[in-house]
Amino acid sequence: MSIGREMLPLRRQCATFKIRFGGQNSAYHITLGLYDDGRLGEVFISTNKIGSAADALARDIAILMSLAMQHGCAMQTMRDALTRNADGSPSTIAGAVADRITGEQ
Repeated sequence: MSIGREMLPLRRQCATFKIRFGGQNSAYHITLGLYDDGRLGEVFISTNKIGSAADALARDIAILMSLAMQHGCAMQTMRDALTRNADGSPSTIAGAVADRITGEQ
C-alpha cells in the first residue's frame, strides 16, 4: 500500500556540508531540508563540475532519495539497500551520503 507524499513547507530549515568520495580532489556539496519537526525531508547533492555527468547523476540521486523519504521510506532503509564494497564502504556517492546522514560512516 502506498502512502501519499508528505510535502515540505515552503520555508524550511536546512543544513549544508561537504564530503569527499571516490578519491576525487573536489568535494560533493550536500544540503538537507527539514520538516518543521526536524525530520529529514529532502537532500540536494551537487559537485563543483556543474553540467557534468557526475553532477547530473548526483542531483538525480538526491531527487530519488528525497521522493522516497517524502513517501515514507527512512534513510536507514535506503542506506541498508545500497551497494557496498567488500569492506563495507559505500560503492557510490548515494551510499556515502546515506552513511553521513545516518551517522554510520
